[in-house]
Amino acid sequence: MERLTDADLVWPTRAVVTAGMPYGNKPLHFGHIGGVFVPADAFARFLRDRIGAANVRFVSGTDCFGSPINEGYRKAVESDGFSGTIDEYVMGNHIRQKEALDAFDISLDIFEGSGIGRCREVHQSLSEKLIEGLYEQGYLHLEETLQFFDAQANTFLNGRQVVGRCPVQGCKSEHGYADECDMGHQYDPADLINPVSSMTGTVPEMRPVKNWYFDLPAFAGYLREHVKALEMDPDVRPVVAQTIDEFLAPPVIFVKNECHDAYLAVADELPPHTFREAEKGKQSFEIQFDSIEERDRAKGLLTSEGIRFRTSKTLVPFRITGSIEWGVHAPVLDGVEGLTVWCWPESLWAPISFTIALNDELALPRNTWREFWCADDAQVYQFIGQDNIYFYGVAQPAIWEALGKRGVFGGPDAKPLRQTTLVANHHLLFGKTKASSSGAAKPPTGEELLEHYTVDQLRAHFLALGLGQRSVGFKPKPFDPALSDEQRADKRVADPVLKEGTLLTNVFNRLARSCFYEAAKSFDCTMPLGDPSAPVVSAAKEALGRYERAMHGFELHTVMQLADEFIRYSNKHWADGIKAATEAEEAGAGDAASMRRQVLLDSFYLLRVCTLMMHPVVPRGCEVICDYMDFEASEFFSWNYDFERNDELCHAGEIDQGYHKVCELPPRFDFFRKHESQYQ
Repeated sequence: MERLTDADLVWPTRAVVTAGMPYGNKPLHFGHIGGVFVPADAFARFLRDRIGAANVRFVSGTDCFGSPINEGYRKAVESDGFSGTIDEYVMGNHIRQKEALDAFDISLDIFEGSGIGRCREVHQSLSEKLIEGLYEQGYLHLEETLQFFDAQANTFLNGRQVVGRCPVQGCKSEHGYADECDMGHQYDPADLINPVSSMTGTVPEMRPVKNWYFDLPAFAGYLREHVKALEMDPDVRPVVAQTIDEFLAPPVIFVKNECHDAYLAVADELPPHTFREAEKGKQSFEIQFDSIEERDRAKGLLTSEGIRFRTSKTLVPFRITGSIEWGVHAPVLDGVEGLTVWCWPESLWAPISFTIALNDELALPRNTWREFWCADDAQVYQFIGQDNIYFYGVAQPAIWEALGKRGVFGGPDAKPLRQTTLVANHHLLFGKTKASSSGAAKPPTGEELLEHYTVDQLRAHFLALGLGQRSVGFKPKPFDPALSDEQRADKRVADPVLKEGTLLTNVFNRLARSCFYEAAKSFDCTMPLGDPSAPVVSAAKEALGRYERAMHGFELHTVMQLADEFIRYSNKHWADGIKAATEAEEAGAGDAASMRRQVLLDSFYLLRVCTLMMHPVVPRGCEVICDYMDFEASEFFSWNYDFERNDELCHAGEIDQGYHKVCELPPRFDFFRKHESQYQ
């Protein structure tokens, strides 16, 4: 089988890869790193190898604004004795986040923040322009809504200063905040069940405020067509289209069966609706409306009659502004001043701000960002957790579509923003529960994990978990709450995190060392050039084709499986071949020398392919192999070759001589080491 060509798989000419934005109120735990950043980094590294590093922008930054930041800062001051400004609070967390990402070899081209450095200026300017564009297109509406107010503290409460039960039907979250729960469900603040102020522990009042809202329901038709396209795309994970589709259903109110008589008493006063009896075993009946406006009028009447209810997922107006002082300043529209931008909408376009700031740093023309975000041959890949599909999969496509009309970006001839490809991972669990810094069992931070494992071991394990298919438990033995102290200390109790690490420290190490030690022993530190054995080339091209297909579909667990299989095949080819050559020498066979030369030639060729495949996964050790093979990394890790022979990487003089000089490997050298604690 020939390696797949560009005719089979289409790669963009330029690409942006994003990895979400961690809130600036805490360090990164393993869910951030293993669930989003490592997968995004592996894909970004592959794209650099595949289409050229200059054509890839891997961007992210700290989410500096929003209610989680305000609340975290308040607690730090009141409970932890923090004496700095909120700017200093965010910057301290940003620095810790960046240090953790660097420690895990996350190769971001830029990691600043929505309120940090050059990005802050760019982001403020871009936010104003986008919001003004939405307003000019007629998609922003000023609405008076109710916001929580703590009478005892005499202040309006931000989103994270109110906690209650999520009102969305079917959601069991007890961490519902002002207008969204920790599962990503959106609702009106007035619908939150049993709200309590986290500032004083009192029940807050509801007082009117004015904010700008984006007319998301107006894009229901567009989103339905968008979902159909996603459903037909084999590279889009099913959870993306399924989650978006849940919000495209008509608005429904769920009423407890015991309130049936109370409902009948006011049914004729409700807007036109469809009544559906409770299904067998269900505790609520349904009343369905044709529009959000009709549903909201019904909510008001039901509330006034004391009838408890929950609402369905559906398209509701998407809030753009808020009244929190710490935030991106909203433009003055219709004379309305003093508003800031809600953190979620501005986080959607923050990656554009990062791209612009990066291009400024590279001294590129200001509009170069359009070549990455708008061009027909470009693509944006957004790696996110499944909880955030509503924002990136529902709100963002509608906003992008709205901004694409009549040349909001740069005049009537400018290309609109391209819709992005969402790569949504399921939850990375801590044991059997969702990783959460606010949970009872605290997940380990990135720094804590590196006290027990190497970066390579953790990266390989995270990628092998298959988060694209299902939620998976992460069970590092030193932190597993299900194990006793005795079990953690017992070497007979296996550590699941080390499964993939064994491939690196044993099999891959053995293959690489064998090649270099044999080159030094028998070939004066040279790599023989020429034609690898036909079965070896065939196996390599088949593996590369399957690997590239898996990368195209973001199947990173499959990438790990394929690399595992090929490394083991390559190591076996070396072991069998060198054994046969040695036996031939002992028997005095005349072709023993050529057999030894051929097996080393084959094995260096296989090592090159193995190293190329593993480069996105464990870059450090792979780049050391490249250094010892004495090739330029930009050439060695490029996919722009036929992979017929290693001669492709060599100059004409070496090809004529029939060998390429490699570096001598020190004794007992490890390209992939175990953690020091694992040698004890």
